[in-house]
Amino acid sequence: MRMNEVVYTDAKPIDGYGSGFFRIGGEAIEGAVLVSPRGVTGWGGYEDGAALLDLKPEVDVILVGTGQEIAHLPRRLREELEDAGIGVEVMASGPAARSYNVLLAEGRRVAVALLPV
Repeated sequence: MRMNEVVYTDAKPIDGYGSGFFRIGGEAIEGAVLVSPRGVTGWGGYEDGAALLDLKPEVDVILVGTGQEIAHLPRRLREELEDAGIGVEVMASGPAARSYNVLLAEGRRVAVALLPV
């Protein structure tokens, strides 16, 4: 079997998470966070749809972590993302972080928006 080293380019992998924080690229970030090819920034939650829409030229899919439990996105936000041609996958924040790392390792054009657990 051939083994390949994972290379993350400029995007940072999510190393871990805990109560109210995420560890990204070795740094602890408190609160909601957006991780994209542009880097790591705070995210204003569901009301901050503009930050997600702004990623259109750089990503094909955005994973949205809804905290400890999976929850529905507000209809308006989902429709705005889909109308812009951005795929959106919703899951709890832990699975979203893990899925992001896998897709990132595959070289996919992906971002993740995470609400804290």
